[in-house]
Amino acid sequence: MADEEQIEEVETPVAEPSAQEDAGEAAAAVPAEPAAPAEPEVQLSPKERRQVLRARRAAKVGPRAAMTVEERQAERDSERLKKAAARRTRRAAERTAYKAAAHERTATPAREHETGTQKTRQGVVVSDKADKTITVRIDVARRHRKYQKIVRTSTTLHAHDERNDAHIGDTVVVRESRPLSRSKRWRLVEVVERAK
Repeated sequence: MADEEQIEEVETPVAEPSAQEDAGEAAAAVPAEPAAPAEPEVQLSPKERRQVLRARRAAKVGPRAAMTVEERQAERDSERLKKAAARRTRRAAERTAYKAAAHERTATPAREHETGTQKTRQGVVVSDKADKTITVRIDVARRHRKYQKIVRTSTTLHAHDERNDAHIGDTVVVRESRPLSRSKRWRLVEVVERAK
């Protein structure tokens, strides 16, 4: 704790010898008895130290006055209202500072519209039964990252064929486009090779 108080060691007062004892000791010329060894300093653990400090603070504050439930609730409400008022003033100050700094902010310049590059894929038509739609199988052969073996996979996708130009077995090129239906996200670009 930052505001911890140092624990003061309680020292026991040493009784001063009376004048008669001084005279008697001086006459006897007997060396004085060594003082009783001081009590060893008590080393408290951090937990015990915190408990002692809490107890001292509580003793300073004293017991709380007995309050009814309504009084306690009224006290909480007044604290809440004070905090709310402080929040309002802080937010108002922040708002005015923000508006004052408005002339320093500049609007973001408009970006020139750049069209993205659509993906193109080459594949084989596996179905042309639907009207203006073809199903294209894209074959992919890539090397496995761990085993270094060539792994062949294929995916199928639906492409829009406006003129019903492609037929089963044709090799076609399709390009990515905006969503055209629930499953179509591609458009037929050209028929590369016709099926025999």
